[in-house]
Amino acid sequence: MIFDKFGRTPFEAILNHLPKSYLNTFLSESLEVGKNVVLEVEVRSYKSLKAAHILGFVPKFNCEIEMLIFNAKSYHKSIFKVDSCLIVSGKLQQNAMGIYTLIQPKVLKGTGEIVLNFGFKGAKEKSLKDFGASVSLGFLQEFYPKVPLWVLKSLVEIYHPKIPFVQEFTRNHGFFGDSLAAIKFIEIYEYMRLLCLKKLIFPSLALLNNPIESWIKTLPFQLTQGQSKAIAEIQESLKSTQATRRVIVGDVGCGKTMVILASAMIAYPYRSVLMAPTSILAKQLFLQAQEFLPKNLKIALLTQNDRSGDLAKSDFLIGTHALLYQNLSDCALVMIDEQHRFGTAQRYALEKMFECDSKRAHILQFSATPIPRTQAMIESNFLDFSFIKDLPFKKDITTKVIGKNDFKDLLEHIKVEIQHKHQIIIVYPLVEESENFNYTALKESEEFWQKNFEGVYSTHGKDKNKQKVLEEFSDKGNILLATTVIEVGISLPSLSTIIIVGAERLGLATLHQLRGRVSRNGLKGYCFLFTKQQTERLARFSQTQNGFEIAQMDLEYRNSGDLLSGEMQSGRQFAWVDLGKDERIIKEAKNALP
Repeated sequence: MIFDKFGRTPFEAILNHLPKSYLNTFLSESLEVGKNVVLEVEVRSYKSLKAAHILGFVPKFNCEIEMLIFNAKSYHKSIFKVDSCLIVSGKLQQNAMGIYTLIQPKVLKGTGEIVLNFGFKGAKEKSLKDFGASVSLGFLQEFYPKVPLWVLKSLVEIYHPKIPFVQEFTRNHGFFGDSLAAIKFIEIYEYMRLLCLKKLIFPSLALLNNPIESWIKTLPFQLTQGQSKAIAEIQESLKSTQATRRVIVGDVGCGKTMVILASAMIAYPYRSVLMAPTSILAKQLFLQAQEFLPKNLKIALLTQNDRSGDLAKSDFLIGTHALLYQNLSDCALVMIDEQHRFGTAQRYALEKMFECDSKRAHILQFSATPIPRTQAMIESNFLDFSFIKDLPFKKDITTKVIGKNDFKDLLEHIKVEIQHKHQIIIVYPLVEESENFNYTALKESEEFWQKNFEGVYSTHGKDKNKQKVLEEFSDKGNILLATTVIEVGISLPSLSTIIIVGAERLGLATLHQLRGRVSRNGLKGYCFLFTKQQTERLARFSQTQNGFEIAQMDLEYRNSGDLLSGEMQSGRQFAWVDLGKDERIIKEAKNALP
């Protein structure tokens, strides 16, 4: 078909070959200063010094017109030949004498059509014009019966424009209104269509359907609605003959650990494995598994420095990326905690370890970093999602943006909290001082805090003893100086206050993760954002604690990453679509997918 050489589908061909500009060759019905006009002109005189001054007459409007060409060449005189009659176009102006003028007029070969310009020369430009001519409503409806009519009509108008459309295109310096919305629609439609094609289906190694209702009744607390709903969705997925790939997304402190343990129970007596991003988090999960799972379920731990239980005979194996270097097999459920902390290659390697005869283990990925509605809507074409939006404890955290003048009051707050046996974390952006950085680094701050307070601990990402430091701080510390090493998964029940230095340097999702360390068990919490650069972004962040709202806000400020390749980094992914603002279009496009 005619679109084949320009794209795999008509939408892809349109998206990659939109007109760059339009040339209106219809003769103008009026003389409007400041507008582009097309006029029939009789050339009366031609004078050339540095510029060519051409005097002409417009019979239709019975008036004179002056045409000015800067840096005129010798061939211009033969084009604007005296006594010749030409069709010229250009922006109409009027000089101080009231005479109409055209600057750099363009001579047209003919009139009565709108010419599309695709930005190419010769044969390719002609082919694209033929393709544009073939774009019709019937042609598009044949391929896209579910796509809304307004989208298809708007696309047809791009290739078969009327004069008002061209005028608006010129005024807006590009596509506008419904035409712009239609281009956004087909961009996200094509993207989601490709995601659907990427959704691989494998038979599952086993149907996992161990009843867990009696175990849930033994828990010393009641599960939240969100936890119960996520567990029910996981139960449904795990008993399928197809290997599931489900992501469980919850806000900070939503209790996803209990959902992980419930999943291991559903898998029993088949074996399950959980990979966590840090040794601290893996050990914490291991201790909670020992506390809440039945004693007959054998649990093991494997990190770089820790090994507990019998790995070979375990029913539930918890570990870090050290798991990737073990000869593990016979596992029907693979779980990955804080999945965004692992690279695509690491997650894939863990999944492949348990592939057998083209059958795969069920995959559950857990994330305490809420993702925006729009992103979830898009990715649901590739993955299944469960969302946990409520919390076991109502969080009462006061968030305040502070500066240098607030330091005295901050010190007083810290003293009061320590008197109440509460703990404080101060997060620094750098470990060592840097010339290009206008905040005090962690190492330079140690002396001040240790001089003025007791029970001060310090650690960072490269500290080999960070696990020991965190454990000691948890037991008997007052103040912990740290980097964002404490962003994920560390449970400190007595932590009431977190102070984030240079807060404007961090993304809103990271700030929310850090804030989530306080008020874990309903304790009154405080989050202070210390900055030398007050911003609207920080002010908005301080007004909400809802992680999903913050994720949407973060998307507005940073835009999306590359969803299709799995590299979830900030930066622009789409040429036309804005994930922060185009949710309605994305929803329409999703509903129109075959």
